[in-house]
Amino acid sequence: MKKFMDGDFLLDTPAARTLYEKYACGAPIYDYHNHLSPADVASGRNFRDLTELWLETDHYKWRAMRACGVGERYITGDASPREKFDSWASVLPRLPGSPLYHWTHLELRRCFGIDDLLCPATADKIWKLTSEMMRSDPDRYSAPSLLRMMNVKVICTTDDPGDSLVYHRAVADAAPGFAMLPSFRPDRYLAGDPAAVAAARDSLCREYGKSDIRSALSAALDRFGSLGCRVSDHGFSVFGYREDPDLRGLLDFLAAEYAERGMVMQLHLGPIRNNSPKLMSAYGRDAGGDSVGRLTDPFALSEFLSGLEERDRLPKTVLYNLNPCDNRMMSTMAGNFAPKVQFGAAWWFNDTLRGMRDQIRELMETGALSASVGMLTDSRSFTSFVRHEYYRRILCSELGSLVEEGLYPCDTGTLGEIVSDVCWRNAAQFIFEGRY
Repeated sequence: MKKFMDGDFLLDTPAARTLYEKYACGAPIYDYHNHLSPADVASGRNFRDLTELWLETDHYKWRAMRACGVGERYITGDASPREKFDSWASVLPRLPGSPLYHWTHLELRRCFGIDDLLCPATADKIWKLTSEMMRSDPDRYSAPSLLRMMNVKVICTTDDPGDSLVYHRAVADAAPGFAMLPSFRPDRYLAGDPAAVAAARDSLCREYGKSDIRSALSAALDRFGSLGCRVSDHGFSVFGYREDPDLRGLLDFLAAEYAERGMVMQLHLGPIRNNSPKLMSAYGRDAGGDSVGRLTDPFALSEFLSGLEERDRLPKTVLYNLNPCDNRMMSTMAGNFAPKVQFGAAWWFNDTLRGMRDQIRELMETGALSASVGMLTDSRSFTSFVRHEYYRRILCSELGSLVEEGLYPCDTGTLGEIVSDVCWRNAAQFIFEGRY
């Protein structure tokens, strides 16, 4: 029986251990899709306890707590911070096989040096110890310091085109040792309830003093570009490019803008959002009421990308699928337009041990793993960057297994270059063009 989460965690072969220790461990992090609060970074927010740090906005944990029967009062309700933490401590041991179990203990180790397993018997000790550490050394556990602790070099948040970006400006002015860049997320101006879309467009036009939505979006891109924006982000439950002429026109327009500006377009495809009316009414969006949707229409996606390429308006693009049955379609679709289009990291419900392995193996078999832009956190937690370590261990494990099984020579130099490329160098070049 192997010891839980020892130094060789997920590294089952000598080649895997060598690759991780020499090329992956401690490598810089370029996180180009995230939901952290720029206001927290700009203000240098200090966290008082693990509830603030872990449970305040993490709908991954909320879903697990609901699934284990925890009442909503102890998740998003008016229970005390300690009561909410104790509820999480009671649930965690009941999540064998969940990435949440691994992530939680990696965060305790990397951020607090705590090796104890979190459970009801240790909850009081861990709560008191971490609270005291955050109280006695607030600078070490401020939002900017946590990013530096994780060796984050660049982080891209997710921002509405109407955002003033005042907090991004404040972070840039503070020069905290990493770059926090905005990402352009125009979803609510493109599709949805017609009345809501019309109201949003009117508001954005007033914000920028423009008479039409295309001019307003272009002006918003100017604002974002002035603060180093490198990526856009689009999320679609159904990619209705063929059925909706208005959406088609705006997507074509925006993609051409991205190409002209050297930006990367991200397409997140396949979630069904806000399924629970009860959660939506009580909490709002991002409450953990989303699920995997149907397969993405490959013909619509091909028509969109091929039309852009034909007009020489195809920007660099990263494709993400929530339905894992789309893995092969996404990988091979990206390959049609290589090197401009990438099959992105295992996303959301695929952000698991099996999901990451499947995405890596798909790239090995039908794409080029060595060209991958690697991992991102898609997170709202300042300690979530241990997910890069999780991914890097899995990556090295998969490559080490090829060597162990005689499917690839024991060429540590070449494999090490691939590990460094996938862990950070490809993202640094593909997304940020070597600027950071």
